[in-house]
Amino acid sequence: MKQRTFRAWSWIHTWSSLISTAFLLMLCLTGLPLIFHDEIDAALDSGDWQPANPNGALLSLDRILDRALENRPGQVPLFMSFDIDRPVVNVTTGPTADAAASDMHFASFDRTSGDLVPGHEGFDVMEFILQLHTDMFLGLPGMLFLGAMGLLLIIAIVSGVVLYAPFMRKLDFGTLRTQRSRRIKWLDYHNLLGIVTVAWLTVVGLTGVVNTLSDPILETWRNNALADLTASYEGATVPTPAQMASLDQAVHQAVQAAPDMTLQFVAFPGGLWSTDYHFAIFLHGNTPLTEHIVTPVLIDARSGTFAAMREMPWYNKALALSGPLHFGDYGGVPLKAIWFVLDVFTIVVLITGLYLWWVRRRGSGTARTDTEARP
Repeated sequence: MKQRTFRAWSWIHTWSSLISTAFLLMLCLTGLPLIFHDEIDAALDSGDWQPANPNGALLSLDRILDRALENRPGQVPLFMSFDIDRPVVNVTTGPTADAAASDMHFASFDRTSGDLVPGHEGFDVMEFILQLHTDMFLGLPGMLFLGAMGLLLIIAIVSGVVLYAPFMRKLDFGTLRTQRSRRIKWLDYHNLLGIVTVAWLTVVGLTGVVNTLSDPILETWRNNALADLTASYEGATVPTPAQMASLDQAVHQAVQAAPDMTLQFVAFPGGLWSTDYHFAIFLHGNTPLTEHIVTPVLIDARSGTFAAMREMPWYNKALALSGPLHFGDYGGVPLKAIWFVLDVFTIVVLITGLYLWWVRRRGSGTARTDTEARP
């Protein structure tokens, strides 16, 4: 590589890394506990709760919905989801159908009695960490900003790989010159851990960028893929809970339309995950891969009639797959442990990169040291 070309790539690598380093460190540090989010939540759960009527009949979804709205007077339903291993229905409500995440209220109900299921008391540290990791409490602007930092990360990775070969052409892979100057030693650690984590970091970086685009992706899906379903509703308003058809009937029709799939959650009219006029009943497949791919069945929210069953477009599938892949949710605890270790390696790469820039800026290296570090 010509010296001029090398300097250009070095400049790109240095500044793409520096601009994003503080935010990438935050993402890596908050990502560590989020990798084990499910395990931490299970550990914090006392396990004392039991359904009121373990062998009793399950209440209808309409009754649970009524109970949720009684619990939050004046609010409207946004989402309904279902626990896998216990008879619990989770209902998210808000002051309006398009309420911001900060205004939403999440509550769980015992489906055998309609009673509230106790949640974690007080400050939810995991929810705080997730919000910080997702959007820094800034909503969509925060998500898009972190997406931009993710793109800078990809640029830093590409430029780092370009620089790696000329830097290491005279050294065996994995060489650590621990007897040389401190800068040379940390340069070798930076290069080694950087190249070891390059594939993983690229995957996590790209999936992270996709996750930050969730709102625009869902808006595109609503406005384009579902446009024909809303054309006949021009001038209509979002139905109130009192104007909505039976939720149980809507779910029954959805399950009949896709008998080989499993019910995952319900999105009520007016939110990003549905149209202004439909229940969106989301179902997922039953294999390790397809369980992360959801398919919505649209039911007219006023009449309760079947509207359509639409396969998600490719960009929605990319969004659905990026979340579990970002946190290593495909292979249980062993894969999460690998994600954890690689995350720690990445933190070391970021810190050593910052250190190398700082000592170079201060001019602490001798002419001989700089020569040794160059290709």
